[in-house]
Amino acid sequence: MAATRTGANLRLRAAASPAAAILYGGLEVTDDRIFNVLFLCTGNSARSILGEALINHWGRGRFRGFSAGSDPTGHVHPMALALLRHLDLPIDGLRSKSWEELSAADAPVMDFVFTVCDNAAAETCPVWPGQPMSAHWGMPDPAAVEGDDVTRMQAFRAAFKQLENRIRIFVDLPVGSLDRLSLQRSVDRIGEFQDVDESSQAVEEVDLK
Repeated sequence: MAATRTGANLRLRAAASPAAAILYGGLEVTDDRIFNVLFLCTGNSARSILGEALINHWGRGRFRGFSAGSDPTGHVHPMALALLRHLDLPIDGLRSKSWEELSAADAPVMDFVFTVCDNAAAETCPVWPGQPMSAHWGMPDPAAVEGDDVTRMQAFRAAFKQLENRIRIFVDLPVGSLDRLSLQRSVDRIGEFQDVDESSQAVEEVDLK
């Protein structure tokens, strides 16, 4: 059963900018509008961290990434950091944290919330209350894979590639011309994509130090 949080602690504040209404009423998006995207899972150590880094990279200033967990481990998995460094993606500011940090009165308003926990593995998937556009983009947890370093890094690369594929499709959506129902259908469909480029299975040597 999905974990839920309700009440004042996790209330979502209405966005003050008229441009934000694109998600709720079809108003034109202004050139300087930045959408906040939250990747949510349980431990906030691997998949959601990768999602945060990827949306900041591929969002090209139009999307700002965040990540959090309902039961954070308190540390980012070293293989996630090693992979991001290897691919020259920034890791500054990445940390494992509770979703309660994003419920403060001065916390950024989330426009999109994507859960990345794995229903097939019976993970408890948190549910963010309120009215952001949300979808489930579940995938296996690479941090749960056992074996040698090559096997484990292969799992991280597969998760990275799957997230990257989905995020690149997402950032190309014509957000400004889609009504809320069409946009919801689009982000739901993105979460159904399971294909991972076979090239991601070829694991280069990654410095784990």
